[in-house]
Amino acid sequence: MARPPAEIWGESEALVAVKNRLSLAARVNRPILLTGERGTGKELAAARLHYLSPRWEGPYLTLNCAALSPSLAESELFGYEPGAFTGAARATPGRFEAAHGGTLFLDEISHLSLETQAKILRVVEYGDLQRLGSPKDHQVDVRLISATNVDLKAWAAAGSFLPDLLDRLSFEVIVLPPLRERLGDITRLAHLFAASMAGELGRADIPAFSPEALDLLESYPWPGNIRELKNVVERAVYRQSPPAVIRGADLELEPARAAAPTGPQTAEAAEPRPAWPLAPGEFDRRLAGLALDLFDQALAKARFNQKEAARLLGLSYHRFRFLRRKCQNESE
Repeated sequence: MARPPAEIWGESEALVAVKNRLSLAARVNRPILLTGERGTGKELAAARLHYLSPRWEGPYLTLNCAALSPSLAESELFGYEPGAFTGAARATPGRFEAAHGGTLFLDEISHLSLETQAKILRVVEYGDLQRLGSPKDHQVDVRLISATNVDLKAWAAAGSFLPDLLDRLSFEVIVLPPLRERLGDITRLAHLFAASMAGELGRADIPAFSPEALDLLESYPWPGNIRELKNVVERAVYRQSPPAVIRGADLELEPARAAAPTGPQTAEAAEPRPAWPLAPGEFDRRLAGLALDLFDQALAKARFNQKEAARLLGLSYHRFRFLRRKCQNESE
C-alpha cells in the first residue's frame, strides 16, 4: 500500500498558498513543473502531488537528472534491449515503464541533453517510447512532475532547453517560496529539527534557543533554504551537552553569506551564457523575459491578484497590465 503524502512543515501564508495550489493541481492528470531555489522542498512537493492524486496507489518513482551522464540518463528513463550497449545482457524497462499507472518525478530536469528532452517530449505527447536498441514502441501511462532551480524560459531562449517540452511540462508551474519569505516558519522548523535531532541522540530534553539565536535564525537569508537550516540546527544540537540552550555562537552562520543578496538571482546565475553577438531582436526578448520574471514573482506573492501585484511593483493597475502584455509579446 502506498504511504501517506509527505508532510511539508510550516504555517506561513506563503507556504499555505503553495500547499493549496499543490492540492488543487494534484487532482488534474497533467504535467506539473516545480521551480524554486535549492533546498526549498521540491521533492516533498512532488510527493504531495502524487499521493493526493487519483494515482496515489500507483508507483511513484524519482530520478535526479543531475546525477547521470547523458547516456545513462537515457537508459534509466527509457530502458534498453540486450546488446544495446556494452554490458546490456537482458531486456530492462526504464523509469517510464516502471512508473506505468503512477507518477515519475524528474528532479533537475535542466541537466538532460536536448536529445533526451526530445524523447521525453514524445512520451508526454503520445504516451509511447522506444527502449535503447529496439524499434518497438511501448505504451505508458505516466504523470510527469519535473523540478528545476533555473530559469527554463531563459534556457529555452538560449537553445539549451526545448521550448516545446517546456510548454508541455508547464500545464501548471508552482514556485516553492524561499525560506526567508516564509514568515514564522524558520522558528517553527528550527524547533522541529532540534527536537528530531535530540530524539535521534536519545536525549529526553529538547534543546531551547536563546533570544539571540532566534533573532539570528530569523534574520539570516538562508541561501540553502530548509536543507541549510536543518544542517545548522542539527550540528548545534549534537555538539551540545544536555541540558543546554543553543546560543547564537553555536549556529555557525556565515556572515559573508548573510550579508550577500540572495533570491531569484540564484536561479538566474545558472542561466547559460548567450552566443555573441546576439541575434537580431535577442536583446529585446531577453529584457522582456527579465521583466516577466518580476511580474511572475509579484503575482505569486500576491496570490495572482493583479491589483495587489501592481502595488507590490509600484505600478498602477492599468500600467501593470499594459507592460505585462507588452513584455509577453516581445518575449515570444
